[in-house]
Amino acid sequence: MELRTLRYFVAVAEELHFGRAAARLHMSQPPLSRAIKQLETEAGAALFDRSSAGVTLTPVGAVLLDEARSLLDQADRVRVRVAAAAGAAILTVGMLGGSTDPGASRLAGAFHRLHPGVEVRIREADLTDPTCGLHAGLVDVALTRGPFDETGLTVHALRADPVGALLRADDPLARRGGLKPADLADRRWFRFPEGTDPRWQSYWHGGEPREGPVVRAVQECQQAVLWNGTVGITLLHHEPAAGLTVVPLIDMPPSRVVVAWNAGEDTNPLIRSFVRTAIAAYQR
Repeated sequence: MELRTLRYFVAVAEELHFGRAAARLHMSQPPLSRAIKQLETEAGAALFDRSSAGVTLTPVGAVLLDEARSLLDQADRVRVRVAAAAGAAILTVGMLGGSTDPGASRLAGAFHRLHPGVEVRIREADLTDPTCGLHAGLVDVALTRGPFDETGLTVHALRADPVGALLRADDPLARRGGLKPADLADRRWFRFPEGTDPRWQSYWHGGEPREGPVVRAVQECQQAVLWNGTVGITLLHHEPAAGLTVVPLIDMPPSRVVVAWNAGEDTNPLIRSFVRTAIAAYQR
């Protein structure tokens, strides 16, 4: 079994969709399907159950998935150790400033255990750059939130978090059990500077153009509400500062935590290992 074919298999097994797996691998679907068929021939058993309801792993496929991940991890560790011997084992990771995500903490520990000789450099970005420097070529991989312009990037969703309206605790709407963005239509919102990614702005502005103070960081969002009585969107599980509260937003899709990297870097063993480790860390 070739490592490349095993990577194809792992992509399909994680996406459970041939089309999404093909897009993730930057290839068309027919050769991917042929590669999986050939792998099933080599294995002597079906790896996926295919039906109108979708794609699921067979028991044999589940066993191969565990083994394939182990083999690919070992292959990447070999490449990384060779790179370390050559003095090239550095990975620059972009993250949104102010993040205290426990998933990121698990990822940091797991990645360090896999690659203790790798120097990880963290570049914190403010809320005006959701790609955390990817488009600008400042980082190798980003642990961030969508949505944003994905042109030239590969993006894998790790988790979806519900969001809520950030309000002063004495705001009349703070007593509500839930709100819709339309309930806040006549309010001033904190907003991002001109030039910020339009997809990002549209999501965090509730799909409408807004007026209000300009912010660049999470703390500035909270202070804008506290001092000015403005409103905005935040993660529902975030603990607000004293004097503030978060009310669930009913008609808002959740905020996706994603790992993203430049499409041309898919062969980088450090990036591949980081992505697989991130997927495992965020599934816990």
